[in-house]
Amino acid sequence: MTYTADIKKIKRNYLPENILITDWNVIEPFFKELLERDISTTENLEKWLKDQSELEAVISEDACWRQIKMTCDTNNKELEDSFNFFCLHIQPQIQPYADALNKKLLSANALNQLDSKKYFTYLRSVKKSIELFRDENIPLQAESSVLQQQYGQITGAMTIDVEGNTYTLQQAGKFLQSHDRNLREQVYHKIQQRRLQDKEKLNELFHKLVTIRNQTAKNAGFESYIDYRFKELGRFDYKKEDCFQFHDAVKLYVLPLVNEIYKKKKIALGVDQLKPWDLEAEPEGIAPLYPFKTGEELLQKTIDCFKKLSPFFGDCLSKMKELKHLDLESRQGKAPGGYNCPLAESGAPFIFMNAAGQMHDVTTMVHEGGHAVHSFLSHHLELSGFKEYPMEIAEVASMSMELFSMDYWETFFENQSDLQRAKEHQLERVITIFPWIAVIDKFQYWLYQNPAHTDEERTNAWVSILSEFKDDVIDYSGLELYRSNAWQRQLHLFEVPFYYIEYGIAQLGAIGMWMQYKKNKNAALENYCNALSLGGTKTLPELYQTAGLDFDFSPEKIKVLMEFVQSEMKH
Repeated sequence: MTYTADIKKIKRNYLPENILITDWNVIEPFFKELLERDISTTENLEKWLKDQSELEAVISEDACWRQIKMTCDTNNKELEDSFNFFCLHIQPQIQPYADALNKKLLSANALNQLDSKKYFTYLRSVKKSIELFRDENIPLQAESSVLQQQYGQITGAMTIDVEGNTYTLQQAGKFLQSHDRNLREQVYHKIQQRRLQDKEKLNELFHKLVTIRNQTAKNAGFESYIDYRFKELGRFDYKKEDCFQFHDAVKLYVLPLVNEIYKKKKIALGVDQLKPWDLEAEPEGIAPLYPFKTGEELLQKTIDCFKKLSPFFGDCLSKMKELKHLDLESRQGKAPGGYNCPLAESGAPFIFMNAAGQMHDVTTMVHEGGHAVHSFLSHHLELSGFKEYPMEIAEVASMSMELFSMDYWETFFENQSDLQRAKEHQLERVITIFPWIAVIDKFQYWLYQNPAHTDEERTNAWVSILSEFKDDVIDYSGLELYRSNAWQRQLHLFEVPFYYIEYGIAQLGAIGMWMQYKKNKNAALENYCNALSLGGTKTLPELYQTAGLDFDFSPEKIKVLMEFVQSEMKH
């Protein structure tokens, strides 16, 4: 199948092209009309679904741009107010109508005439939304949306001074690659101490979020937020117990490999104790990897890399560049992290990240580039709801791209030994990320099993879980205070609760895709594109099957995949 990045903004058939969502009154008439419209025939019902989808897409894109602009400049009060206005005055008005429209759909006589295969996952999601909806949760969800964004404002303002210059924490990370071990240690402490300055502020914010989430679940009739969130995230195809098995498998099959990686690092650096500030450093005589200098250079090199892998992949990023749908460089006042934001009408998504000239920025860029390709591939689907794919396949899109693209990383590294080191760095990261994923996931279960916990109890639980997945090599003595607060650097805990195990599940899927790629590049890329082009129109196991994968993150599967990565590292 041939895919194209020549994406067009969806033409509106229901809403005026020039409509601006300045307040609720602008869009309420469309909700009313949909609610009153006759959908007794199949033709009427399908037209109604398309019009509703168009309304959803217009509103979604408006909300996305508000969030994008705010994260790009957290110091701009006007942008913050615009985002908060949507959360507090538009979204809460939409929710009762959305629930009423969902109920209208499920009670329609013509529903039985729709293609059951085509609409299966969509209708399953509609039923889920009806089950979860409660009027009393509307103000809680609005408050939560506003609170979640405060994390980016607090952390986006964090800077430190090094050698007379001011750096964001992302930019300061480059000093952790220095050959000067004293400088590395000094910068490490500065970063951690800066985080501690806002410890109480973030504790207070997190307490509010946990309280709201717990109450939201109780209002919807759930014993805990864990069960509520599982349903809300659409985890139809695996259970909590599968996640617990994953945690155990990481200890059993991944931690021994992590120990090997760090032992090798310790020997290479020739240090008596391997400290956290040593992990990004290279031995004397080997220069740190600096694959690019500016965001513009990072983008162009990634486009060149993607084009060699598949011209279509390169074209996707080129289209985004043409539309100015990227903000890549770290700067003061910018929210932390990175994301790819799909835009329901435009089709071409927006990539946001905090590049500072380091190796892991390349990984982030190709990762978000994989998400972007997914957005392009699913844009043709006729309903917005069809494009709402599960996160466990979304992360396969991004993590597979990290591994596929390694074959063409000479665009970033002209020197053969640098290229080899970059690939080793990537494969080491594939393995060393698993314990952190398990820690964050297991910690979340504790948080919401004990929603009334104190700050001290939360810290103790965190330290206990962290120690379960600790390697045997890195020496953390004297750094206990930093370690006890390390959870605060994980934005998912604040902004997207329980969204983290997906990275582990998808990393296994990505390794499976890479195994395919090693055997037959063209077949693997075809499977990849075919699966992603289905959006959310199939179940998770079916999407994995289309990609040539088994949906399986059992201990046995983890063991096999870890052995494969280990063998590749020795090549």
